[in-house]
Amino acid sequence: MRGSLQSYRKVSLDSEISVASPHRIIQLMFNGALQRLAQTRYAIEQNDLASKGIYIGKAIGIINGLNNSLNMDAGGQIARNLSDLYDFMLRKITEANLNNDVKAIDDVCDILRTIKEGWDAIPADKHNISAHSEAG
Repeated sequence: MRGSLQSYRKVSLDSEISVASPHRIIQLMFNGALQRLAQTRYAIEQNDLASKGIYIGKAIGIINGLNNSLNMDAGGQIARNLSDLYDFMLRKITEANLNNDVKAIDDVCDILRTIKEGWDAIPADKHNISAHSEAG
């Protein structure tokens, strides 16, 4: 049953991504990073080192994807500031991994939520103007 539910979720997400705007894809990436960080936090609390490694690796991959999607030419200072924040978050996640530090995970989640709230607040008519590139 659990495998079927996971398969359904993956197909549903794949379907959503296939028709999503670049703006929506970035939203999905924020959601995915926050979900993986919550799973990482839970794995640390449960002393489940194998799961921690899987989830932290996925969170790092998503945050790297967000960082790589920045349009440094068009995004100007905002893109540079976001890149610095993403780099900071990656360092904090690495520290959390090394020290099994849930506080560091919480700190990253707080920053990520703040950025996500700003992204979510962009009006629909401005979705084509952002620090992130149109390629997502």
